This record gives sequence, C-alpha cells and structure tokens, in this order.
Amino acid sequence: MNSKQLALITALTATTVLAQTAAENRIINIQGAPRGDLRNGPLTFTGSPVKATVSTLQIQAAQATLAAPAGMPLTNAKGKRTANFTDGVVVTRGRLTAKGGKLTYSEASGQGVLSVNPTATFVPEDRSNGDTVTISAGQMSLDVDNNLSTSTGNVRLTNGNQSGRAERLVFDEDQELAQLTGSPTLTRAAKGNQKELTISGQEVRARTGEKLLYVRGGVRLVQGSLTTTGDAVYYDDKKNVAYVVGNAVSVDSKTRVTVRAPASGALEQRTDLARVRALNTAYKIPTEQFKLRGEK
Repeated sequence: MNSKQLALITALTATTVLAQTAAENRIINIQGAPRGDLRNGPLTFTGSPVKATVSTLQIQAAQATLAAPAGMPLTNAKGKRTANFTDGVVVTRGRLTAKGGKLTYSEASGQGVLSVNPTATFVPEDRSNGDTVTISAGQMSLDVDNNLSTSTGNVRLTNGNQSGRAERLVFDEDQELAQLTGSPTLTRAAKGNQKELTISGQEVRARTGEKLLYVRGGVRLVQGSLTTTGDAVYYDDKKNVAYVVGNAVSVDSKTRVTVRAPASGALEQRTDLARVRALNTAYKIPTEQFKLRGEK
C-alpha cells in the first residue's frame, strides 16, 4: 500500500467516524413512560412538563409524541424518528432560550423547527458589556449539529438600542453574530442629541456583543437630514462612527451640502455629531470577523 492509498483510507475512516458521531448526536431522548404501541408507535408522552434532550438542546413541553416514518416499525427507526412537542415549548442551549407553541424535531436532519409565535433570547457572554438579544419570527429552526439557529418570516431582532427587521436571520451563538437578509434594515434609537439612525442594504451582519455592523449591497444610512449611500458600510456603535465605501455620497437635505468620496477613498460619518467627511485613502472593512461558521 502506497502513501496515497493510506492517506485516502485514513480520510475515509475519519469521515465515517464524524458521520457516525453526528448521527448519534441527533438521537432524541424523551423522559417518562409513554402510551401507545411500543413496537410500531407513535408514542405519546405527557407530564408537567415532559422533558427531552438531544445533543446540547434541552426541551420541555406539556406533551410530546414520537413517531417513525410511514411503514417502518418504531423499534427499527432510530435515527429516522420525528418528535413533536406541543403547548408551552421551551428549548434551551447554553445562553439561548427559545419558546413557542410547537416544536417538530427530525433525527434525520438534526433540525428542530419551532413555530406558533416563536421567540428567543440570547444572553451575551460578557453581561456587563453587552445586551440581551431578543428574536421573534414566524418560524425558528435550531440545528443540533452546531450552535446555529435560522429564523424566517417577519423577523425582528432587538439588541439594546439597536433593532433589526428582515425576512431571514441566521444567528451564530458561538460568535454572537447575526446575518439578516431579505430587505433587512437596522435602526439605532435616538439618544440625547444623537438622532435615530437607520441603515439598510441587501445584507446586514451584526456582532451583537461588540455592537459592530457590516452592511453590503446598495447601503443607505439615514439620520436626520443626512442620507449617505454606497456599496458597503462598517459601523461601530460604541464609537459612533461609520465608514462608507464604494461610490459613497452623502447629501444633507437641510443645508444642500453634498460630500463625495474620492475614487480611491471613503466617507467617515460621525453619528454622534451628524458630521460627514471625505477620506482620501481607502478604508478596508474587516469582513473576516463577520463570517459565519463554515464560510470561506
């Protein structure tokens, strides 16, 4: 056996082990004595509340059912079963707590879909230097293979004085990173003499703990009489400064003053002072720190 063959066998073995581990992590364990056909299912669990675990998820609800795919005995369906939780569903994982009226979990996909007025809260790692993130949506999907959740349909996100709207939100719990797509907008509430700021674009990414934003695709910043547009923006909420790059232009509708960034430069907007100035040198947005798990 040559070295290439050995490397291939090693890689295949490692892949098989990882696949087996992922499949094992997806198996759900529901506590209690169920009612129903133990061989064929479905099984019904009731309690005050019913408790279940799958990977790092902890689930509570008033009732749960466990079923196999059609035509398959429940006793042979481990890894392919579906669990449904109803009434007062609460799901916890680390610093995330999600609630809703119904949760459907599939062992095959490793996805738990929370519906019926789902909401979620996420507590920052450093509670003294961050705000609790609150999310509401039409539906939330929790992935047990990683610490990602995906919310869709009329999504609302609140993070201290920031609030966002979108049709889709992916939240990376490990990085405290949110990606909003589908006509996303983010608003920073007015504070003192600082007027409300609204930022929109094709995609919004927010590091919720650090209050950093990266918005790309036809970005638009509106604050009072100032409207600034460009291809992308990096905004540091704590420092009250935004850097707009790519065809950046700012217009003050009150004073009629227009500020344009040089072809090789950018615009700097101080949101606390309502002031915009052109930078003659390029500004490089640190996009690396806004990548979700697995992105290249």
